[in-house]
Amino acid sequence: MFDGLLARELSRPWYYRLHRKSVDTYCLQHPDTYCASAKSFAAHFTGLCCAFEHGGHPSVLKAVQKWLNGARSIAKPELPLSRGALTIADVFGTSGDNVNIFAHAVERWALSTWEAYAPLHPVARRWIREALGGR
Repeated sequence: MFDGLLARELSRPWYYRLHRKSVDTYCLQHPDTYCASAKSFAAHFTGLCCAFEHGGHPSVLKAVQKWLNGARSIAKPELPLSRGALTIADVFGTSGDNVNIFAHAVERWALSTWEAYAPLHPVARRWIREALGGR
């Protein structure tokens, strides 16, 4: 399903704006595979934080990427057992021809995952502040 979702997003320009949110959400729901290291977890977790709290602003994402690309040592927190009530199946089954329906499904899925990680939100916010130089 993940490959199919990516193919949908990458083959239609109007869907591509959802790509980062979909990837970050999927990875946070499958952390054993996609967030094995602290840096990979931080990249996806701050990606969702940026999407919801910074409007997905490219300068925030770029600052985090630069911050993570160095010899930075960060600790991976203990992850929640529940990773959201919605899954990729809730998105995959939506109409492939209606970008509004698809976007709403991605938004609900991502928000469900973001909310499941609520106890760790201060960590994501701190990492983003550090990446932005304390701003």
